[in-house]
Amino acid sequence: MHDSRTFTAELPVTLPSALQGSQIYFGKYDALQGEAIYAVEVPNNWDGRGVIMWTHGYAGTGAELDVPMPSDGWREAVINAGYAWAASSYSANWYDARAGIEDTNKLALNFVDYVERDYSQRLDTPSQYLISGISMGGHIAAAAVDRENLERTLFQVPYAGAAPFCQSDQNEFQWLGDYTRLMLQIAGYDEEDYPQFRDLAGTFEPYFTIERIATAGPMVTALFNTYPGGSPNWGSPKNPDGQRLIDIARNLTGGERPVFAQGFNFIFNDVVLGTGGSDGTVNGILASNIYDNQTRVYRWTDDPTPTPEEELFNQNVPRLSADPNANPLRDDGVRWIPLVNGDFDVPVLTMHTLGDFYVPFRHQQLYLERAIDNGNDDLLVQRAIRAQSHCDFSAGEYSAAITDWLTWVNGGSKPAGDDVLDPVAIADADYGCRFTVGVRSGVPACTPPP
Repeated sequence: MHDSRTFTAELPVTLPSALQGSQIYFGKYDALQGEAIYAVEVPNNWDGRGVIMWTHGYAGTGAELDVPMPSDGWREAVINAGYAWAASSYSANWYDARAGIEDTNKLALNFVDYVERDYSQRLDTPSQYLISGISMGGHIAAAAVDRENLERTLFQVPYAGAAPFCQSDQNEFQWLGDYTRLMLQIAGYDEEDYPQFRDLAGTFEPYFTIERIATAGPMVTALFNTYPGGSPNWGSPKNPDGQRLIDIARNLTGGERPVFAQGFNFIFNDVVLGTGGSDGTVNGILASNIYDNQTRVYRWTDDPTPTPEEELFNQNVPRLSADPNANPLRDDGVRWIPLVNGDFDVPVLTMHTLGDFYVPFRHQQLYLERAIDNGNDDLLVQRAIRAQSHCDFSAGEYSAAITDWLTWVNGGSKPAGDDVLDPVAIADADYGCRFTVGVRSGVPACTPPP
């Protein structure tokens, strides 16, 4: 379906301003599925020290393309380090991470020429290329340095490192399918066809580039109480079944940890339900189903062995199989959904908020497990941030991460990180305190040091 979608790249009437001490450029270029918009910001008197390619997150399903700008905290950290940054709108919206990689790589190799063409100014050719992004952009940044994609992309860029933050990857669609299908099961609607999910969940309203529940429907109200306006009160399970869904979600998203409860009772629970009812094609990015739960074991307890009740529950869960040819290798670049296999040979530093319910902390655990399997986990540093939202990083967190990452990439010492696999460490009340800068409203403060 995605092949039939068309997009328009038009520069906005009012362009964002450059940070103090830098220059910013905007223009258009020919990309994978049509024109794309570029943004380039360089420090004054930039000598080509290096460029960090910024990869933006999901931008919705509209036909108009835009370049979602990095946060000022990220931009300031990059510019203050003497690096330039460049970003593409990509030539397509929806979850098109393929266009994200190919269009970003083409821009990396050609932005000096584009700026000269559009502004009659010749920038220096960068001596180093790096890549960083958030959410779907984190998926793109992580995939861009993964061996399969490095070898198969149409535009090969020798990235010296990656900093994917709150990154999604191919497992995101497993999570979205699991949670929504389990809600159907636990609420007693397992006999309904999955496409009926949205009607049973409630009514929806726009929330930035996605949707959220406005009024809870019968499936949600079977498990949770509601606020006076009718929206779900995720912090108030109505019965043991509601609590069971909470406990299963905790295990699926990374296990017992601080800030999970705040993340579950946050707006992104409503947003996850806005994805319900998909047929597994990632809204037409693929031609067939990618979701598979044939071997998944869903747990609400933490004992090593499932309880008899859990075993019975899993026997009754409807099972689906993915089409093995849903996301094949291509001979014209990377896959439709590029894989993050944890197979890289450059320094990678990540950050993830502990309460993120949209792109859960579990993604970090899977990333490390894959890196261990490939024998390159010594090149991965991961940091847990005590926040309940999605990609909610403070300027101080960005500054520390970018500074430490650049030092490491350029031959300095490997920075510190958090252990994301030890369940005892993760469950500690102060987990995530080491790299969190600032206290978010509603999130427990860390224990003061002695």
